[in-house]
Amino acid sequence: MYTELNSILNSGPDSFTQGEFILLSDRQSDASFLVHHFLSLYLRARCKVCFLGLVQSFSHYSAVSQRLGVSLTQAKEKGQLIFLEGLNESLTLLIPQKTDTGSEAMDFIRDPTVGLRRLFEFVRCSLQSSGGEEEDEWGPPVLLVDDVSVLLSLGVSAGAVLDFSHYCRATVCSQLQGNMVMLVRCNGEEEEDGGDEEGSELLLKGLTHQCSLTLNVRGLPTGYCRDIHGQVEVCWRRKEGDGQNTQKKLFQYKFSPLEVAAPLALLLSGVRGRRSEVPEEPDNQEERCTFTLASGPRRAAL
Repeated sequence: MYTELNSILNSGPDSFTQGEFILLSDRQSDASFLVHHFLSLYLRARCKVCFLGLVQSFSHYSAVSQRLGVSLTQAKEKGQLIFLEGLNESLTLLIPQKTDTGSEAMDFIRDPTVGLRRLFEFVRCSLQSSGGEEEDEWGPPVLLVDDVSVLLSLGVSAGAVLDFSHYCRATVCSQLQGNMVMLVRCNGEEEEDGGDEEGSELLLKGLTHQCSLTLNVRGLPTGYCRDIHGQVEVCWRRKEGDGQNTQKKLFQYKFSPLEVAAPLALLLSGVRGRRSEVPEEPDNQEERCTFTLASGPRRAAL
């Protein structure tokens, strides 16, 4: 968990907005560090987390979380974390084994006509409270998906993924008053993908309309820089009357291998942005700053 990023988003383990749909995206960069940030944040907040890990193994997420001071193994044993390992489940369905039939949540790989209904049922059953004493000790439920654009590669249409997101948001954010975090990746330049009506660009646009907060990670427009590794555009969307209030801020970041007590140091520089009163205004003033992501081995504790 990056504490200074919490300051930017005005959130933390002890205080965060419920009912939010947070969309993470990247283009010619890697937003994986944001996935690890929100995973450790919600586990520290004692939320019940359903994590759909579609691109990495559990051991990968566990190793990174260990460096951020959170043990995923302990969270699974306590029932706080429900993890679906998409890589393993996909392999089991594509190469069936006599002793392992795989999870029904990924049955759309075997039978595309099923759609994502069973994956949604897996999420709903994982996060809905059963009323037991163990369930009462956890906070608001959280759905975390890394990354949802992988479903396109598995033969699912962008429309079906948007329907899946809509039903998850209605259940997790509205009904259960929990949070949802999804990562979507777009390859290449935005202009090149603009005509892709069934690809990641359409998915990104559709999810952007559904979410309340977006964090878009990109490479620097000027190219490689030794001191700055990329930039993050943060956009808050709030409905006000018949319109939408939008605020955008731009941050630059740098990864550092330094072992520090706090995993994130923030160096502010620039001007403070103003809140826009016009929905989706492209010339919003932005707050620009630079922060350093520095994490070293830390003792894991929940």
